[in-house]
Amino acid sequence: MPAVQTDANSSPRVVRHLIHAGVKFDLELATRAGPGGEPISREVVRHPGAVIVLPILDTPSGPEVVLIRNWRVSLEAWLWELPAGTLGRGEDPAACAARELTEETGYVAATLEPLCRFYTSPGLSDELMWAFVGRGLAPATQRLEVDERITVHPMALEGVMGMMRTGELLDAKSMVVMMFAERGGVLG
Repeated sequence: MPAVQTDANSSPRVVRHLIHAGVKFDLELATRAGPGGEPISREVVRHPGAVIVLPILDTPSGPEVVLIRNWRVSLEAWLWELPAGTLGRGEDPAACAARELTEETGYVAATLEPLCRFYTSPGLSDELMWAFVGRGLAPATQRLEVDERITVHPMALEGVMGMMRTGELLDAKSMVVMMFAERGGVLG
């Protein structure tokens, strides 16, 4: 493969080659010039983006966070998480957040407020995740996709934060959103 050309005042030019076209994301080989002009190649996951929702359920004993327990094939294990999902091509993040919340938890939010956005793992993917806070939750029907195994667990805020401290909640996207919401005063 020939060296990729660049100059000191510009971003390196990247040449992309599709390795695998997937259902939800693609895998590419991205090649750019190294310091000496030699080609440097990396596999990159091209992702349409995703959403995560911090659902806050009002209960007589105070607000609770609706967590899910999700069977993750990649880990071959159950994982505590906030509800989340992949954007459809061209889908609005707020619409996706509303859809995923209902599909995974069986709740509908009266309001979805944008919280933040972040790259999930920029060393290997271009996935950008939009976070929302869901309030005014009302029961609906959970609509899991055929490959999903999810159980719903409303939990007091202190319990969720305790799970993060003890290492029981290990999902990075959920941890980022919980910490961002706590520090931003979203949780009370």
